[in-house]
Amino acid sequence: MGEKRPYKPRKSGGGRKKLKPEYDAGKNLKEQMDAAVVLYEEDCSLQSIGDALNLNPIKVRKILITAGVYESDVAEKVQDTFEEYRETQSYKEAILSTANALQLSKASVTSYLPYKKGVYYSSTADKEKISVGAERQRRYRAMKRWRDDPTEENFWRVVVSYAGVGFKTYSGLPFAYEVRKGRNSEYTKELWIDRREKSKSLAWSSIVLALKNIKGEVVDRPKALGDIRGVTYIYGMFYRFGLIDVPDEVKEKIGHTTNRKK
Repeated sequence: MGEKRPYKPRKSGGGRKKLKPEYDAGKNLKEQMDAAVVLYEEDCSLQSIGDALNLNPIKVRKILITAGVYESDVAEKVQDTFEEYRETQSYKEAILSTANALQLSKASVTSYLPYKKGVYYSSTADKEKISVGAERQRRYRAMKRWRDDPTEENFWRVVVSYAGVGFKTYSGLPFAYEVRKGRNSEYTKELWIDRREKSKSLAWSSIVLALKNIKGEVVDRPKALGDIRGVTYIYGMFYRFGLIDVPDEVKEKIGHTTNRKK
């Protein structure tokens, strides 16, 4: 018999070498996602995007869902149902429960969910972490939910989704606002208006009061919404939200294209 070779301790991080050490699944998905989002924002169909990226349309849809830009009633229903089950169940159990609840196959459910290992951020993620398209889609989705169910909580989601967006007051002065988080990492019901020189606060209760005071389509001036502290800012916000219309001479100063529904 040959001489037994001495034992050599295994080095940390040892093991089989990767066949493709340069391969990065997360990076590849991110590249696919960026390319798909660009085409999707140019109003390309899922099929045409798939043809361009050599992917099937279902995978394209899943990539766009992961990016946070794809919108459909089915996708929203599947994701909302899944998230409810996920609070008390494992990932696999929640998929099965969602499939049973909605009478869908397991494959159908997973096709409407974001990739687990992808660069995906939830609806509550900071806007700095999501794409411009995803941010715009978040605002659209929040507004749609509020129009379908006009509760104060849903309107609060609209306000939060527009944080950091540029507005203008009745006199044409630009401003933006931020919504800060408290110690429990939840948003405080207060807006901080940035007017370059210094910030001032705007209470949520003032916004709710002004919302209730909207009467008619055209609101001539801020005071028509009530004698409310900070109403000149609320006036600009409501116009950009598409909740009110304003006189033509005011539109020239504000200069926004609104998403108002006729």
